[in-house]
Amino acid sequence: MRVDRNVLYIILSAIFLTIGTTAVSAQEVPSKTASKPNDSLVLTPAVLAVKDTTKTDSIKPKKSGLDAVIKRKAKGYEKLDQRNKLLLLHDEAELYYKDIELKSGQITMKYEKDEIFAGRLKDSTGKYTQYPYFKQGSNVVEADSIHANIKTKKIRIWNSRSDQGEFRIRGELTKKENDSVYYIKNARFTTSKDIDNPEYFFLTDKVKFVPGEKAVVGVTQMWVADVPTPLVLPFGFFPMTDTAESGFIVPTFGDNTRQGYFLQNGGYYFALSDYYDLAILGDYYTNGSYGLRFQSSYGLRYKFTGNMNLRFENNLQSERGFPDYARSKQYNIQWSHNQDAKANPNSRFSASVNLGSSQYYRQSLNMNNVGASLNNTMQSSVSYSKTFQTVPQVNLSLSATHSQNTNTEKINMTLPTLQASVDRIFPFAPADAPKKGIIKNINLQYNLRGENRVETYDSLFFKPEMFRDARSGLQHTIPLSTNFKVFKYFSVSASTNYQETWVMNTIRREYNADSAAAVIRDVKGFDAFRTYNFASSIGTTIYGTFNFGQDKKIQAIRHVIRPSVSYSYAPSFDQYYDYYQYDAAGTIRQYTRFESGLFGQPGQTYSSQVGIAVNNTFEAKVRNDDTDSADAEPKKVMLLNNLNFSTSYNLAADSLQWAPLRVSAGTNLFKEKMNINFGATLDPYAINNAGNRINTYNMDNGGSLFRMTSANVTLNYSITSEDGKSGDGEDKDSQTAKNGGREDDLFGQATDLSDRRKSMFDEDEDSTKEDKSEGGFFNAKLPWDLRFAYSLTYANDRRERKIVGNSIMVSGNLDITPRWKMGFSSGYDFVLDGVTFTQLRFERDLLSWRMDFNWIPFGDNTSWGFFIGIKSSVLSDIKWDKRRVPDRVIR
Repeated sequence: MRVDRNVLYIILSAIFLTIGTTAVSAQEVPSKTASKPNDSLVLTPAVLAVKDTTKTDSIKPKKSGLDAVIKRKAKGYEKLDQRNKLLLLHDEAELYYKDIELKSGQITMKYEKDEIFAGRLKDSTGKYTQYPYFKQGSNVVEADSIHANIKTKKIRIWNSRSDQGEFRIRGELTKKENDSVYYIKNARFTTSKDIDNPEYFFLTDKVKFVPGEKAVVGVTQMWVADVPTPLVLPFGFFPMTDTAESGFIVPTFGDNTRQGYFLQNGGYYFALSDYYDLAILGDYYTNGSYGLRFQSSYGLRYKFTGNMNLRFENNLQSERGFPDYARSKQYNIQWSHNQDAKANPNSRFSASVNLGSSQYYRQSLNMNNVGASLNNTMQSSVSYSKTFQTVPQVNLSLSATHSQNTNTEKINMTLPTLQASVDRIFPFAPADAPKKGIIKNINLQYNLRGENRVETYDSLFFKPEMFRDARSGLQHTIPLSTNFKVFKYFSVSASTNYQETWVMNTIRREYNADSAAAVIRDVKGFDAFRTYNFASSIGTTIYGTFNFGQDKKIQAIRHVIRPSVSYSYAPSFDQYYDYYQYDAAGTIRQYTRFESGLFGQPGQTYSSQVGIAVNNTFEAKVRNDDTDSADAEPKKVMLLNNLNFSTSYNLAADSLQWAPLRVSAGTNLFKEKMNINFGATLDPYAINNAGNRINTYNMDNGGSLFRMTSANVTLNYSITSEDGKSGDGEDKDSQTAKNGGREDDLFGQATDLSDRRKSMFDEDEDSTKEDKSEGGFFNAKLPWDLRFAYSLTYANDRRERKIVGNSIMVSGNLDITPRWKMGFSSGYDFVLDGVTFTQLRFERDLLSWRMDFNWIPFGDNTSWGFFIGIKSSVLSDIKWDKRRVPDRVIR
């Protein structure tokens, strides 16, 4: 039977129109029952639409609940059942609708009822695979099966598994009422990475969950290792926001023999905004001692970051009325500010502040400060710099500095220091032309430095008296220099320097008849002195190569010598010196009113010196045995980084013209993991019985050519189990470094065990490695790192021939097992014949839990601390922390 082509075309169009109006609006309809995974063919009623001459049906078609395009695909097949209004996707099925993403082994869609079913598949072994994966917005749910109604937005999920912030939730039955509320029956939630077999979990009969906001639970019980615990809550509330929330910080309990029982590091955290926060912490001891701390962090992306720490402790010892009763008030201020390099390339503000009471770290009872008790200095710097892009370029900086000796309690501060400089100017050379020759290389600069310097003591810090002896001044410097070559291989440089110094404080020495002694009087007011000097040098570079043959292990040794001779001249500025009567006998002495000046004083002695220096480096060319290629390039190995000799001869002196010869050397061994430096001072002159240098060569006095007056050797060795890494263990952001100590752990670590961020395990690194337990205990990889520091100092300036310093420090970290780490810091002082500061650190990675033990077994800082708790910040208050702090003696 022959059918007209136009009639057939109309019949097919009507069929597609029927499917389009009863199924989905503008959905993808495959041209075949099976589709390819990446099939993107989209056929809508409009594609095959033709002009319909029939009358419009008076019955309105049923309106679909779909208001967007549905996209789908399946690896196996797609089946469209028009009679039952079903769409079946089988094997790696995917369906996308608005912000909903659904992946599963099998998806069935009843498009007439706007319902979707998703389920898993069984493989040939009977194991379930391709579990349903449901994602809406940022919420992801994995389940055994899912039933969803697209029109009403309601969803039922069986055995759901989802991540909400740091929580992982598994529920027997989950009902989604709308876009923002979920109800879960028989749920358990945990922070463990393995939701199906967690180390611990909280079991509750019902949960009301609002994504991104909160979770409200009914009766909840804590289980550990599938064992129920007595910890039961009648109800609970858990915040689920991605932003920080304010809340209480649970303190740590402990005791010591002098202050009694205590609570440490308790307080309240204020999440003030996305840009800054504040934590107020406190310590309290039963004998009345207490401490307060205010910690704040702030930051603005691509602009700056910083943190501030204000600490105060009021420590009591013994009881009032007892002879050993003592009280001390100590404080410490820390501030760190860093500007992003991209924020402003022409200006920069930075701060690194660590100031306070000199005895704060030694008398602090908080374990965060244990390692810092060995610090001898505290330093601070706050600076602002600005560069003006002019021709020539101008640089300006303003800074305030602070240096404090915790032994002498002396403090030096500059409030402020002003520095300005004008970039180098070449007056005789065109801007774009090469600068060759003595004339074209002539250049000059201008530098300005101004200071207001304060020297005071801890007891006067922040008091009006500290500014009483402040000194102020300005120094202008104009250097003029040039450089050129002579005889092709010799580099010559010459420079002269003019300085003008302005001061606001001078002195006047005079004889006081009443006291029959000379006195010094301070003179306030402007004064100035001017100096100049001249210097020149000539040097060259000599290369020497010793070849041993291409078939040798060491093919060649290269020796580079850089000799140089310099000359410096400075006249006597005796016009700035005056005379005064020293005693009643009429003794006349000379002085300058610029004594103890801010920038020194003008020289009275004529100086004319010749300096001699020889610098050497030794480098070997070694056959490359790491490759089998015959054309492999040999490796270059540095034998000696430097071997330097320097001395000088004073042309203006009548005696002792030669300065001591200074010898220094340094090298790196074992793939630059060991650093060795050596230095010695050799004096050609002899000394008398009083130990003073005399104008007689030591060789003429029956000795050797040189007399070694001092020597020192330092050795640093860092080694790790991982090839190519030095294992230096430095951490610039550690609390020890902020307290002014070393960045490594040779002097221990000042960490709070209850701070979950201070872990010996690197979570980011561990997440990229294979399972630590894989291969059993003996096959596991156990990383380790060690650091050694050795120092030896010899003194023989007055024939004492004495070792004044001889000590070794060692620290390291060792993985005892894949989930046990041990760290230690210790050393020995061979001069004092005693063990130095020793600290032992242990940590056990309990997956979602962490256990620590920190022990200082002996010394003034004897203490220990034990901690076990959940790593996650949302459950950080579930912990047990026990510690014994050092017994401080207040002096």
